[in-house]
Amino acid sequence: MTPTPQESTSAHMYEVESSDPRSQLVDRSELSPEEIAHISKLMKTLSALRETEQALSDASQKYMKLGAQDMRALHYLIVAKNRGELVQPGMLSSYLDISKASTTKLLNRLESGGHIERQMHPMDRRAMAISVTPSTEASAMNTVGKQQASRFHAAAKLSRAERDVVIRFLEEMRQGLSVENADWARP
Repeated sequence: MTPTPQESTSAHMYEVESSDPRSQLVDRSELSPEEIAHISKLMKTLSALRETEQALSDASQKYMKLGAQDMRALHYLIVAKNRGELVQPGMLSSYLDISKASTTKLLNRLESGGHIERQMHPMDRRAMAISVTPSTEASAMNTVGKQQASRFHAAAKLSRAERDVVIRFLEEMRQGLSVENADWARP
């Protein structure tokens, strides 16, 4: 069966020859065709991982009927609980990098959905403490938590030296992709 033009283009999205045919961005003169193909396979695999992570994120948000910011807030609350830390609204504002007004709206939405509880802070009666409800924590652990645990299992299968290579690679990728390094993104 002959692929459609869309399928053909999609299959070549992460091949450097297709995205940079004149070597304007990537000098590959020192690389063999086999090395270039292997690097392209790595880039395609990274793309597939991103797509899978996005699909998982979308599915978990749909399942829990929450947005991305809500999910980040719940994750923060679960981690804080596991560490024995009490969360106040300002801590959540800071973590999510949102205003106090936006935090109040987020907390109201999560509370009305039965995802969080607000209590008086046990050490400071003027402050509020926020916690995730047991049912939301269980839902998160049985859905997103189980899926994310597979990352740990995949990493555990690697030797320490292999993990060091992956860490170095991912850190170099992250640095190269950061907004701070993008000339076009600077004010």
